Amino acid sequence: MYFEFVPNPQFDFLTSFAQKFNIPLEGDRLIIPPVMGTGSIRKITLSPGMKLVIHRYKLHEDFILNRIGIDAPNNLVSVIFHSNEATASVDTGEKADPLSRSSAFAIQIASTDLNSQIRFPANTDIYFLVAGIMKDTLKELLAIKEPNGVVQTILNGAPGFLFYESMSVEIHKIVKQVTDAREDNELGNFYHRLKMQELLYLVFEKLQKRETQHHSTVHKDDVEKLSLIRTAILSDLAVPPSLPELAKMAGFGETKMKDLFKQVFGDTIYNYYQQARMEEAAFLLKHGGLSVSETGYQLGFANLSHFGRIFEKYHGMKPKKYAAGG
Repeated sequence: MYFEFVPNPQFDFLTSFAQKFNIPLEGDRLIIPPVMGTGSIRKITLSPGMKLVIHRYKLHEDFILNRIGIDAPNNLVSVIFHSNEATASVDTGEKADPLSRSSAFAIQIASTDLNSQIRFPANTDIYFLVAGIMKDTLKELLAIKEPNGVVQTILNGAPGFLFYESMSVEIHKIVKQVTDAREDNELGNFYHRLKMQELLYLVFEKLQKRETQHHSTVHKDDVEKLSLIRTAILSDLAVPPSLPELAKMAGFGETKMKDLFKQVFGDTIYNYYQQARMEEAAFLLKHGGLSVSETGYQLGFANLSHFGRIFEKYHGMKPKKYAAGG
């Protein structure tokens, strides 16, 4: 299955999807027909400037959702919350990156002029929310007196912005509450408006804590290059990233690469690598069947004391204690 769309304030995902696949609409709800799978897509108008689309379904075929960026300026901000249990993938360039509630791509805040393609595998549960918010509505809702550079860029509706955040346990819990909410609740619209405000609060609380820096416009080919860089960083966690090599591979100047990566992912390349390294260490200790020394050596640590100090910094305890259940 393949569905392509261009995001703008007038676009109605539900109506377009129904027309594309010849599915009848029941008000603001679309029931996936048995021949395609199970589940539904719902649209909820929370206010004149904010809409929510709830995707919850399982399909018999792979599903590709292709967003074509619109070059004409508009005031729509898109916030996507991916809560999939199984790993879908987001393709912003030559290589697809994992997309699930535990990935760094779980929450995407983007302008409408950037392309992205999401692939959901067949026969897996798909849960995600898409909030479309007009910038003036968002500005009024947040009411931040001194927004940092990241938040100001979003509120200004600047072209070419893209920010990713990981999904906290608290955010994931609320997303599940929204996707699982009863549809016969007479106060359902009120409930979803409250929950959406909670989600936006938690996301913008994260964004407001990012270090302020000059915002650079993210171009469509920059998205592809950043995807390549992130994939290269994570391809071998035993080897620290070489900035000159990454820049050469992606076709970036080194300074631009460092600045743009931090802008989009909220951290430096090395800190991002180290965070991923420690997450992998925690996984290997709990689920990989490796000892502390085996884990440290596999992740490139020649000095196990150094590994222990770094691990404790990220996880609050020594690796041996963590492996034993804390």
